[in-house]
Formats: sequence, C-alpha cells, structure tokens
Amino acid sequence: MARPLYRLGGLSARHWKVVIPLWIVLVVAMAVGANAGGRPTNNNLDLPGTGSTEATNLLTVGLPEQANGSVPIVLEVKQGKLTTGANARAIEETVKALEGDRYVNQAISPLSAEGASSLTADKQLGFISVFLNLSSGDLSTEQAEQIFAKTRPAQKAGIDVNAGGYLGSQLSIPDTSSSDRLGVSVAIIVLLVVFGTVAAMAMPITTALMALLVGLALIGFAGELIDVPQVAPTLGTMLGLAVGIDYSLFIISRHQRQLREGIEPEESVARAIATAGGAVVFAGTTVIVALLCLYFGGIELVRSLGYTSALVVLVAVVSAVTLLPALLGALGHRIESLKVPLAKGPPPTGDTENLWARWARRVGRRPLPFAVAGIALLAVLAIPMFQMQLGAVEFGQYPKDTTMRKAYDQLAGGFGVGLNAPLLVAVAFPADAPAKPDPSAEAQVQLRQQEEQQQAQEAIAAGQKQPPSAAEQQLLEEQAQLQLRQAAGPASDPRLQDLENEIAAAEGMAQISAAQVSEDGSTAVFSAIPESGPAAEETRELVGELRDETIPPVDRKEGLTTYVGGQTAAYVDLGDEISNSLVLVIAIVVFLGFVLIAAVFRSLIIPLLAALLNLLAVIAAYGILTAVFEFGWGLSLIGLDGSLPVVSFVPLLMFAILFGLSMDYQVFLLSRAKEAWDRSEDPRVAVIDGLGLASRVIVAAATIMFSVFASFILNGDPTVKQFGVGLAFAVAIDALIVVSIMPALMLMIGRPTWWFPRFLQRGVPDIGIEGEEFFKDLDARKDSTDN
Repeated sequence: MARPLYRLGGLSARHWKVVIPLWIVLVVAMAVGANAGGRPTNNNLDLPGTGSTEATNLLTVGLPEQANGSVPIVLEVKQGKLTTGANARAIEETVKALEGDRYVNQAISPLSAEGASSLTADKQLGFISVFLNLSSGDLSTEQAEQIFAKTRPAQKAGIDVNAGGYLGSQLSIPDTSSSDRLGVSVAIIVLLVVFGTVAAMAMPITTALMALLVGLALIGFAGELIDVPQVAPTLGTMLGLAVGIDYSLFIISRHQRQLREGIEPEESVARAIATAGGAVVFAGTTVIVALLCLYFGGIELVRSLGYTSALVVLVAVVSAVTLLPALLGALGHRIESLKVPLAKGPPPTGDTENLWARWARRVGRRPLPFAVAGIALLAVLAIPMFQMQLGAVEFGQYPKDTTMRKAYDQLAGGFGVGLNAPLLVAVAFPADAPAKPDPSAEAQVQLRQQEEQQQAQEAIAAGQKQPPSAAEQQLLEEQAQLQLRQAAGPASDPRLQDLENEIAAAEGMAQISAAQVSEDGSTAVFSAIPESGPAAEETRELVGELRDETIPPVDRKEGLTTYVGGQTAAYVDLGDEISNSLVLVIAIVVFLGFVLIAAVFRSLIIPLLAALLNLLAVIAAYGILTAVFEFGWGLSLIGLDGSLPVVSFVPLLMFAILFGLSMDYQVFLLSRAKEAWDRSEDPRVAVIDGLGLASRVIVAAATIMFSVFASFILNGDPTVKQFGVGLAFAVAIDALIVVSIMPALMLMIGRPTWWFPRFLQRGVPDIGIEGEEFFKDLDARKDSTDN
C-alpha cells in the first residue's frame, strides 16, 4: 500500500496547480448536476412478506385510490365555527382545490356527511381527509408544497391550517445548517490548538467541506437509482464532516512533525500520505465495509442508508490522499504561517515529557486499575440497553413551529392522540364469494333512524334540545342517506361486519371507520384508530394482538384474508425486521473486522480485544441512547418535552458506523505500537511508546468527531437527535477505550498480545499499512546514491 500512496502523494504535491483546479471543477459539476436532478429522497417502507406491505399490495390492485391511506389537513378557528359563513365557504373552496390537484385522489370535507366525524363538537376544529396517489416514499418536498398550496382559501379566511401524516412530515424537514456551523466551529478551535497555525487548521476544513459537497451530490445522484431515505443527506453530512476532518488531521500531524525534522515539503507530503495516509485508507475501508454489511440485514431502507453513508466516507478517503497533498504541496513551508499564541503544534519526535507521553507511562505503571475501572464504567453505561424499545419516528416531538407538530397536537387535543396513528385494515374476499349486501341491513338502518328521529323530536318538544338549523337539518338528511347507501352496499356484508366488530372491541382500540369496498367486491378497507400514539408501545402491542389473536379466528371462520397496514404498522414491521437481522449483521461486521485487524497487525489477541471492546462500546452507547430518550434523562436539554422509543433503524446504523469508526482510532494506536514492537520486540515498550505518540492525535480527532455529532442534537428531527446523541457519546467511549482500556489490557497480557501462529504467518499476506519495509528500502537506496 505504501508504494502507490507514496507516488500518489508526491504526484499530487508536485502538480498541485492541476489537482486543485480539477477538484474545484469536480465539486461544482457534481453540485450543479445533483441540483438539476432534484436530489430525490424516498422513505420507502416496503418490507416484502410483512403485513403492512401485503396490505399495500392488496389495495394497490383492488382499491388503488385507498392504498396510501389518508393524510389530514387540519383546520382550526379560535372564534366562531368552521361550519358557518366565510369559514364554511373557504373550506369548500379548499376541498375543491385539493380535489383538482393531480396528486389527490379524493378530499373529504369535514362539512360533508361522509366527513362529519372529522369535526369536533364545538365545530372549531376539524380536518380534511386527503387521499393521495403518492405513497409516503414517493412524495417529494416540492409535491408536498404544491398540494399544501391548495389550502390558501382556508388560510386567507383566517383559519389555522396545518398538514399531518406523511404530507406534514415532508413539509417539516428541519434545517441542518446551524448544526453544520457549530460542528465546524468547534473543529476549527481544536485544530488551532493541535496544529498551532491558522494555515494548517484551514487544510482539514477545506478538504472535508469539498469532499462533503461531492459526497452529498453522489447521494443526490443515487436517489435517481435507488430509494434514498430522507435522513440520508443529514446522516451523510454528520459522517462526512467528522471523518473528513479527522482523516486530514492524522495526515497533517505526521507532515508537520516531518517538516520540523528537516524533511523537504514535497517529500514530507509523499511520506505522510504513504504512512498516515495508509492508515487512513485502511481505517476508511473498515468503515465502508461495516456500512456495506448492512446489505445482509435484508431491509432496503437500511441498505440505502449504508450505501449512501459509504459513498460519503469513500469520497473523504479519496480527498485525503489526493486533494489534501495538493493543498499541502501548494503551502509548502507556509503551513507554519499565522501561528497561534500558546499553541505549539505536535511535539517533536523523542519528546518524552509532554502530557501524552506522561499519560502513557502512567497507564504502563498500573494497567490493572485502568482496565478494571474502564470496563466497569462501560458495563454500568450499558445497563439501560436491556430495556431498549424500538419504535416509530415520533412526529409528536418535532419542533413546535412545524406544520407536522401543530397538526399532531391539534388532532391529539381534539380527537385523541390515536388519530395520528391510524391502522389501515385491508381485506380480501374469496374469488368465488365476493362481498355482497346484507338484505336485512337497510331495513335495520331505517328502523334505527326512525327511532333516533322520534327521540330527537320528543327532546325538542320537551325543550331539552334546540331545533336544528336549515344547514344542520340538511347535513342530518345527507348523513341518513349515506347510512342507507352503505347498508344497501357490499360494506354491509355480514363477514365484513363481523370483522369490524371484533377489531372495534379489541383492547386499546378507539374507533373504526366505515369500510370501503371495491366495485367487484374482492377488496375492502377501513381505518382502525388506536387509543395510543404512533410511537407508543401500546400501539405496537395492539398491532401484534390484532394480527395474532383478533383477526385470525375471524379469517378462518369467514374465509377472509386480512392485513393490518398503514404507516404506523409499517414502522412496527420495520422494528421487527431489524430485531431479526441485528445479530446477523453484528456477527458479519465483527468477523470481517477481526480478519482485517489480524492480517494487518499479525496478531490474534489484538483483533479479539478490539472486537470485544468495540462491542462493549456500542452496547454502552445503546445504554446512553435508551437512558436519554426512553428514560427521559436530560431530554429537556436537547429540546424534547417527552420520552420516546429509539427509532427502529437507529441502532443498526449506529452499530455499523461505530464499529468502523472505533477501528479508526485503534488502527492509529496499533500502528504506532507495531512500529515500536518491530523495533524493540518489547511488549511493554511497544504499548507505552505507541500510546505516547498516538494519544494526542486520537483525543483531538475524537473531540472533533464528538463535536460534529453532538452539534446535530440541535436538529429538530428527533431521529437525527438520536443519531447525534448515540454517535457523539460512542466516539467519546471509543477514545476512552483506545487511550486507556485497550493499552492497559495489552500491557497485562504482555508478549502473547503479538502472538500469530506460524501457519498463519505463512498463509496470510503481510499488509503493512504504513510501509515500514518500503521506507527502509527507500532510505537505503537514497543513502547508497548519496555515497
């Protein structure tokens, strides 16, 4: 690896006048191209074989206009009523405008007989049920804005209008710019302290930002080929900034030290790319491999996040070994310009009295307390993980100024929180026995209506009730006619009625809607509204109870095939699928990480320690995530006002990212330790010298990465907050492991740490990531030439 990287670094440094403009052209071209394509995202929750996907497939064929469920356009007035005067006229105009939109199949007014249940008793709050021909995965922000623009008549009338459901979520994507700025600002401060000059500080920032622009453009292009989740660009930004700055930090630290030892700039750049750059390539490769292993989870949404994140890391690695050496070549000795007072930069080689060398000796004197205390701390942090619950995205925790959160709160206050978590029940009738009207149903409805009408007249005569206005009387008549039509239609089929009654009686169910049946009687659908919210464990349990206990007996008795679908059920299915695949993905990633570390460092104990400690670090991070979001510890500090479950795909993505990133720091520690081992073959000297050399850069890199990840806690999306908290604390844990626990255990084990069986030495290629043998030969040739 060292030879090609040495040549690449030297070539980039010498021809910086070509490389830098090429990178600028690449950045501009990629950004323009991606913007022209619109950078499409798609929150596709298609999970073949699950109830939610089967429900969608059934409805797509039998009742396509109902396949995506409905989204609510919430209307509220503080004075007056929605049903009278200008408000009523504005609502009717809004409904007509919505029905005329090409993305809308149907819009049901709360002022109509069909939508009467969508209005509160005081007539001040209601919602239009909008059925879109675009699924939650297919709806773009531009399309969502076009649909919502049709509500202007209601807005002009002074009605407070907000969008819920997946339409509202698409309109409420939080801005990430404040997080970007904060993360970069902290990185600048750390880099100034580490490098000691403004010129050196600017290099990692420039390289990371240019690489990030290319990486995000690639994510935009990927959206044309695969379903890229909405959170992918944000996750890519977090990861791209963090690894982009860190990788440059490792290389520049080596370059600065070499310059101060008297090596000429171009030669120093080439050597830094061949040594530290080799470690960067290997570390980046481990991150990419870990992310690509998400493929084995079998979930397209998670696979897509793995692919897009891996693209960003790949670009960061490429920029570190091509753009960065060009920038360093252009600077030459000027990298030491604009010095920062009191910041001395990297200590010279051989300095044994700096802070980090003293820290290494302290760990070396008493490794047992460091190992025991560190592992005990991680074990304590991991305890809450055993109560982790995977759930759906919690839209009720979005920022209060977003239309999604406003609609969520309005619906919860007026109709109950369960209206935000509708379940879509899809029913297939046997081909030889389609749905048919119940002959007695219409007569029963007429009898019930007559009794209700007589009771109302008696109440009016007794002065217990006011006579209805002309508008109210017309609405009552329309409702009566609607009930008669439903009774005379196939929705009154006794089999369907039996199913609806059983579901309505299930514990935790608030209400169900009237069923819609296809013209051929093959398919029916109705909504079931739970009492709990979309992310609540009670809702998850209700979905399981309906599928496992309530529906199967009815299906067997009546010959039906019933699926529970909708977005809420899809997130339940996603959580189940991830729970089933998590162990497999972890096993694959750990195994591949073990093989890579063993091949590079010629040891079996080191990769075993690395794998076990990485697993412990991830579990501890899961524990912190659970304590913060489910137990509610410090939630108000991060801008949330209630506990929520961990979003189902967060732990799986976190594991892949964290396992790869933790390998980064271990690689840089072990590289320094292996250099000392090859030189002395003294296990104690190897660990102490390696730790003394690597700790400073590792702590600085971890501080930057922690700051970048933590800055995204400011993001309004609760899912992004979870990534921010989980990744930030996991990086801090990784740094603790690498500068204390890992070296302490290696010191306690001693010489067996570097044991590698002879048969493996012969069969496994020696992958020297920092080119020790290459530079020995190179320096020997130079010496012979000089002589």
